[in-house]
Amino acid sequence: MNHIQQDPGQAEEIGKMLEPLIRRVIREELTRMAKTKPEIFYIDPDTPIYKDMEDIMQRRTQGKIKLHSHEEVWGD
Repeated sequence: MNHIQQDPGQAEEIGKMLEPLIRRVIREELTRMAKTKPEIFYIDPDTPIYKDMEDIMQRRTQGKIKLHSHEEVWGD
């Protein structure tokens, strides 16, 4: 059997290099989907996630939570 040995440090470095690229691709694809297929992002008001989003919005309005900016999340 052939075994490939991989340096754990090398894998970590590759991960650090790929993370910004992966984030950019995901962000671009989500933006594209939101523009071309807005119906994908419809959330039924009877679902738990809708209720959670309402709760988050109310707490933000009351100053009880801080949401991160686009730049803080995506790093650009």
